[in-house]
Amino acid sequence: MVLISHHLHSPMYFFLSHLSACDILISTNVVPNTLQILLNNSTSMSVQSCFAQLYFFGSSAIIENCLLSVMSYDRYLAIYDPLHYSSIMAYPHHYYLAIWSWSMGFVLAIITNVLLLQVRFCGPNIIDHFFCDLSPLLGISCSDSSAVQIAVAVVAGVIGLLQFLFVLETYICIFKAIFQISTTAGRQRAFSTCSAHLSVVCTYYGSLISLNLVPSKGYSAKFKKTLSVLNTVLTPLFNPIIYSLKNKELQEALRQLTFLRKHFKKS
Repeated sequence: MVLISHHLHSPMYFFLSHLSACDILISTNVVPNTLQILLNNSTSMSVQSCFAQLYFFGSSAIIENCLLSVMSYDRYLAIYDPLHYSSIMAYPHHYYLAIWSWSMGFVLAIITNVLLLQVRFCGPNIIDHFFCDLSPLLGISCSDSSAVQIAVAVVAGVIGLLQFLFVLETYICIFKAIFQISTTAGRQRAFSTCSAHLSVVCTYYGSLISLNLVPSKGYSAKFKKTLSVLNTVLTPLFNPIIYSLKNKELQEALRQLTFLRKHFKKS
């Protein structure tokens, strides 16, 4: 809809279309393998396929982090500094931000895979998970994997933690700007422009923090896998629903698209 409808050719919907593409990358990478495990209770995968799945999962996670930060910055400018929003987000600045997000994901995810090539796997070749995630993969290694763990911790700290703090700071500024609006209708209109993104941020970072920062001790493997399902399957499923549920522009674009399809079928 963003590509077809000219009314949606704005930086906010441009970033939203990239977030949708990232969600498609996550879903097509993880869900088919998950469905096969649910149907057959197990599945087999080559080492090359496992590494490829791990690479695209890691890159998509980094890309989504970057895109959520870029989208929060976009909403911050639109609400906190609306007079300069058009000039700051004018072409080609929003293109550069999107290219930066995808480049960070595809480049940084290579580091983990390159370091994994130095790790030996000589134990059981069974992973108790629904896709090739890093933690269960390192659990079956029989050599020192500290270099991989340090690299992942650094990337998670720089990309995950710093960007989470950046998103948090932007929303503090957004809420300050909203509360300074004199009219109730103006505050509601300003909050509605960022409520969908705020819901996605809370869902994504909530599951991510629970999955990675909560100590493993005392938590079952099933609980970890449940959080992984929330992060890799349910979040990409709910994102388009959250963004289109109360968005009048997207709903109008959908009605126009449906009308055009019916018109072409009749003609």
